[in-house]
Amino acid sequence: VISDWDMPHLNGLELCQAVRRRSSSGYVYVILLTSHDSSEEIVEGLSAGADDFIVKPFHPAELMARVQAGERVLALESREMIIFALAKLAESRDPETGHHLERVQRYSRRLAETLAESYHGAERIDADFIRLVYQTSPLHDIGKVGIPDGILLKPGRLTAEEYQIMKSHASIGAETLDAALLNYPQARFLQVARDIAASHHERWDGKGYPKGIAGNQIPLSARIVALADVYDALTSRRVYKDAFTHEVARDIIIAEKGTQFDPQVVDAFCRVESDFLRIRQQLSDFISEESGSIAGGKLQSV
Repeated sequence: VISDWDMPHLNGLELCQAVRRRSSSGYVYVILLTSHDSSEEIVEGLSAGADDFIVKPFHPAELMARVQAGERVLALESREMIIFALAKLAESRDPETGHHLERVQRYSRRLAETLAESYHGAERIDADFIRLVYQTSPLHDIGKVGIPDGILLKPGRLTAEEYQIMKSHASIGAETLDAALLNYPQARFLQVARDIAASHHERWDGKGYPKGIAGNQIPLSARIVALADVYDALTSRRVYKDAFTHEVARDIIIAEKGTQFDPQVVDAFCRVESDFLRIRQQLSDFISEESGSIAGGKLQSV
């Protein structure tokens, strides 16, 4: 809302107060145009609920810049709320994941930061991309909300038929986020989240799922999260296996360079493997694992 401060009947401060009192499903960002520019008046306006001020006379370009700044604030608020709500929804289906989401977030960010230093490819790795990968990686398994409990929480290995059902979580996740994208097609964070959910089980050699795409056809964000997710699965305890050491997990990942994983992502991992080990130690599930409570998740590439 862009409003003058001085108006008949209802001035700008009263308008701000009325906006803040009303029930609303979303935040209303208010910019006041005003000739009142003393510190006391600015404090009065902010206290009434204004978010920004422009002192008259003003330049139209300045007004547009401030509107765009307000849009960024609103987009950030909406993005954080949506990501948090969706991530908690997925987590609620499998409460025994420990610190898995947090570790994958940090692994993914470290990989993206390292790739930015030497990446050769069509995708652009900038600060915004790194931030989006970090923020949206917890949604990689959002599709598991559509998997029956009997399969998702099964205390042991899956049968071949159950494994096929479990694999459908990638498509379910993509469909869930596609629905959100229909309403917010310009929301880049939703596109990144959708790419990760849909493609983090694709393989560099084309033998992954759900679509069997290969190489650079797989979104870079998904290729990054794929390695982070597998590393965490390898180094975490499951009901049918002990946690592998960092060294064993590293050797498995290096052996899959160019087959399961993007070679450049593997190279980035090798450059920062000490950071992975540190993150693993900081966010360890050791106590829970000793008591046998970390039992969720199946390592069968799901």
